Amino acid sequence: MSPAGCPHVNGFKVDNWKQNLRVIYQCFVWSGSAETRKRKAKSCVCHMCGAHLNRLHSCLYCVFFACFAKKHIHEHAKSKRHNLAIDLLYGGIYCFMCQDYIYDKDMEQIAKEEQRKAWKMQGIGEKYSTWEPTKRELDLLRHNPKRRRITSNCTIGLRGLINLGNTCFMNCIVQALTHTPLLRDFFLSDRHKCEMQSNSCLVCEMSQLFQEFYSGHRSPHIPFRLLHLVWTHARHLAGYEQQDAHEFLIAALDVLHRHCKDDNGKKANNPNHCNCIIDQIFTGGLQSDVTCQVCHGVSTTIDPFWDISLDLPGSSTPFWPLSPGGDGSALNGESHTTGATTLTDCLRRFTRPEHLGSSAKIKCSGCHSYQESTKQLTMKKLPIVACFHLKRFEHSAKLRRKITTYVSFPLELDMTPFMASSKDSRINGQYQQTVDPFNNDNKYSLFAVVNHQGTLESGHYTTFIRQHKDQWFKCDDAIITKASIKDVLDSEGYLLFYHKQFLEYE
Repeated sequence: MSPAGCPHVNGFKVDNWKQNLRVIYQCFVWSGSAETRKRKAKSCVCHMCGAHLNRLHSCLYCVFFACFAKKHIHEHAKSKRHNLAIDLLYGGIYCFMCQDYIYDKDMEQIAKEEQRKAWKMQGIGEKYSTWEPTKRELDLLRHNPKRRRITSNCTIGLRGLINLGNTCFMNCIVQALTHTPLLRDFFLSDRHKCEMQSNSCLVCEMSQLFQEFYSGHRSPHIPFRLLHLVWTHARHLAGYEQQDAHEFLIAALDVLHRHCKDDNGKKANNPNHCNCIIDQIFTGGLQSDVTCQVCHGVSTTIDPFWDISLDLPGSSTPFWPLSPGGDGSALNGESHTTGATTLTDCLRRFTRPEHLGSSAKIKCSGCHSYQESTKQLTMKKLPIVACFHLKRFEHSAKLRRKITTYVSFPLELDMTPFMASSKDSRINGQYQQTVDPFNNDNKYSLFAVVNHQGTLESGHYTTFIRQHKDQWFKCDDAIITKASIKDVLDSEGYLLFYHKQFLEYE
């Protein structure tokens, strides 16, 4: 992208171009609610192949819709010499001469005005696209002469981290956090207002870290100040001994939460958590239903969570026998070979009803006496970023070991079967899928995978990062290499990070 913007836009800016652009945004892009999006998706089909929901683009010069993935919109642009088209899902404008999405100040202003109108009419706050660059990133790109265009080969944001002595546990989590889209946008927009007197604010250091990552520098960064602050605020992680990456993640989120909880100046709607950026992104609600086996009365509690820890086959905890392809593996598109365990299997086990037994009787509010009961966990509220912790490290009085069971996990994950609202749709513990291709509320995309190689006593952490839609990189401390999707999906998996595909929030 050149500092002056796309040179081909002026050919579009004639006659009533502003009004024409506004109509396209009003009718086809910023159509607010889920219901209007459904109508839009059904009405807009590719004029060449008849497909919809396949990244449709609309020509800005004529009434013509075509899919981007199959390059039908490219064929139209070439034959008609109509060089600009708009992405109907996210509103980005693509130039076929530049072969890139472009930035134009006048067009951006119109897009923002129509977007605000749509939000106001629908009563919603913001729509967020996981993979689109932010304005801050665009500014960084424009001011860096080596990175003036966002292309499929763009590596801005990728930067290695020097290992300061058994600090791979920290480096792998930093890589995952710096590539979390909403967290990235928060720190690159300088929204943190620090009120701490000393230089001990972890949020300030993270903000500086994001600036370093997205500055365009290629040399590995040395995170010595971050390590010092971690030791200061999480003393159980101090020292050069090997630490657990999952434990570091939770400690880092906790410190960040405590240091930035007053940034937005709003009071929390839920007394159990605040509205800081950490809670906005990572906090979900876990519903626990305890059912009395005598009167069938149900006691429900909802607790906040930052991650979900999942048991694995091979642990000392009995694993629920699951049949391949039962309900979720087909739904979530996991490769389920004979005998293999999938992420969906683990989630099904996590959300299955569990009989508590005679040794764990509870006092039923209906029976007014201690009775046996069943307990079931489901998701009441999903977070923007869902982090799944596969419990590979087992510590008990008799046993300390690593569980190396392979768990298949998908690129796209639908959490609908594990919602509290889906409990009534289960028969014999299995979710009965109701196909609704337009319901994206509970759908996620994988964007980071933390892996652990080695044993419990001697091991090493690395991270796979999703940089673009289908481009992955392996971050091994200071070394970053290109990775294939197969490399990612074949990896052992310890921490899995998924981002909501579509987000509306107040």
